[in-house]
Amino acid sequence: MKNKNYYAILMAGGVGSRFWPVSTQDFPKQFHDMLGTGETLIQKTFNRLANLIPEENIFILTNERYNDLVFEQLPSVTKRQVVLEPAMRNTAPCILYAALKIQKENEDAVMIVAPSDHWIEDEQSFSDNVQVAFDFCESNDALMTLGIKPTFPNTGYGYIEYDKEAQDNIKPVNQFREKPDYETAKLFIDQGNFLWNAGIFMWSAKSVISAFKNNQPELFQLFENGISSYNTEAEDVFILENYPKAENISVDYAIMEKSKNVYVIPATFDWNDLGTWGSLYDKLDKDSSENAVVNSKTLLEDASGNMIRSKKGKVVVVDGLNDYIIVDKDEVLLIFPKQKEQDIKKVLQNVKDTFGESYG
Repeated sequence: MKNKNYYAILMAGGVGSRFWPVSTQDFPKQFHDMLGTGETLIQKTFNRLANLIPEENIFILTNERYNDLVFEQLPSVTKRQVVLEPAMRNTAPCILYAALKIQKENEDAVMIVAPSDHWIEDEQSFSDNVQVAFDFCESNDALMTLGIKPTFPNTGYGYIEYDKEAQDNIKPVNQFREKPDYETAKLFIDQGNFLWNAGIFMWSAKSVISAFKNNQPELFQLFENGISSYNTEAEDVFILENYPKAENISVDYAIMEKSKNVYVIPATFDWNDLGTWGSLYDKLDKDSSENAVVNSKTLLEDASGNMIRSKKGKVVVVDGLNDYIIVDKDEVLLIFPKQKEQDIKKVLQNVKDTFGESYG
């Protein structure tokens, strides 16, 4: 029997523009089967959380425009579980809003906040780590996060520096560090007490609401004003009017970096944020020439290290290309050097400027 005090907030509002042309504003990456497994990323994440958390306690936080996609892909969820943001305001406002809703329903709630578009290997280890955090949060006023042991000096992630003296698996956090340059990232790794920030958080409803009240009084007041309407017919009207007034601020910046009661558990599972075509390529099976293929039927000659994706069953012939991203999606074909993958955001903007918004 799963614990009825366990809740999850599944973050599913992002656009994932580095995965263009597959990920678009109308159909972002969390709603695609990026790995070719038969399940979309949001379905995989929902099922992983449901190993530990009652399905009816998994809330999906997303943008209004993805409402239909959520119900299509997660047919078991009800309207109560889908929390819609009428405006894009980063992670802090929507987490505070969802936490107040959950606390009104169950004041003993403990919850996990998790992105919907990450890849996690070894789901049992994930559940075990979350269980340890929940046990701690039930008896302590704590803001917790899962940190990923770094495997190389990545400059694309924020880092969490924890107390070196901590013997326990639950480690007090000294500070959060912004995305470093390469030399700084190397120093972090050499020191041995730095973890990647994966954006996975655990806390009790009481603790997180109290952290907002202490560190973001204006934001807290804005959403506190709507308490009487939450979980009632009046909620939609209140949110539509007040949500856009919220400051655009991340949960890391709003409360995690300012609080003293922050702890991290070094994760025991493999993790990838699937942020770019290259990170997806790393997770896929490769052929003998290191090509990763999703959906396509391929004839490859003198081609290696490529990431190839098309609609199912499309024949793709490649000759003389190495280390390229080759993605065919309806009216867009992208052929782009893998080492320039961070520029795809810029390319997308150029395409929209030149050919119109409908391509993004």
